[in-house]
Amino acid sequence: MRSTSLLALASLSLPLAVTVSRVAPVEITEWKVPWENSGPRDPYVDGEGRIWFVGQRGHYVAYLQPKTGEFKRYELEPGAGPHNLIVDGAGFVWYAGNRKAHIGRLDPRDGSIRKYTMPESAARDPHTLVFDQQGDIWFTVQGGNFVGKLATKTGKVELVRVPTPDARPYGIVIDAKNRPWFNEFGTNKIATVDENMRLREINLPNADSRTRRIGITSDRMVWYVDYSRGFLGRLDPATGKSEEWAAPSGARSLPYAMAIDGRDRIWFVETGVQPNRLVGFDPKTREFFSETEIKSGGGSVRHMFFHKPTRELWFGTDANTIGRAKVPG
Repeated sequence: MRSTSLLALASLSLPLAVTVSRVAPVEITEWKVPWENSGPRDPYVDGEGRIWFVGQRGHYVAYLQPKTGEFKRYELEPGAGPHNLIVDGAGFVWYAGNRKAHIGRLDPRDGSIRKYTMPESAARDPHTLVFDQQGDIWFTVQGGNFVGKLATKTGKVELVRVPTPDARPYGIVIDAKNRPWFNEFGTNKIATVDENMRLREINLPNADSRTRRIGITSDRMVWYVDYSRGFLGRLDPATGKSEEWAAPSGARSLPYAMAIDGRDRIWFVETGVQPNRLVGFDPKTREFFSETEIKSGGGSVRHMFFHKPTRELWFGTDANTIGRAKVPG
């Protein structure tokens, strides 16, 4: 385990005024998950168009066939508490066994599961997974305070401890240089890891910032949602400077799930209002251009996946639904 802390202070930038140039709301469809109160979340689209998701409270992995509305469920071990999943090109489903300190690989052909346990007992709760450009998996460990890498061909797991105590590593993405970037939800920092497994933390200018999800646009800018303060932010990783825009619902918005579409537009969900609202922001115009209520209410929409071929956002809700938003071309 190697860890190096490099602290860079972000330049202070004042929040920018909210400008909302509304267009017609996007089309949202929701499917009721047949297993009540099972915590469906974190959908991912596979190569066959199936929508895979985990049941965090129901301890399962499942998929939805959106054309027919049919669901299929695969049982995990009792108490697994799956938090997130991703699907590789061979069709294997990788999930975070959040309450059982492992990452699992499910083979949908026969339901068999291979488990990759964490090499340190402190890394008790793998959280969010993302593939890098080589098909390996980077992941956050929220309570354990690590970021990790799983080599999918060998099964080797490497962990890097986050130097800030109780940083709560959360959302994670991969940049064009194959480096992970992740939120530190327990503090006002965003972090990355270089090719030598050295960790760098960047301070955001407001000490009260608590960012939860993260994304990167094609110009290599890092975008985040500030859950505690109700802001969308943009961080320049080269300079450490940041800009912020107050979310349409302001301080009560609690922005959570976030994704970036094929036109570099930012989408996030305001979970502090009921029903939850899906919000679109265009970095080119620097305007919020879309707001759509989620009919089920949403409860809290925690994570989103953008499927570029169909221009669709997929998400799970605390209302026990799987949702799809068709974003404008």
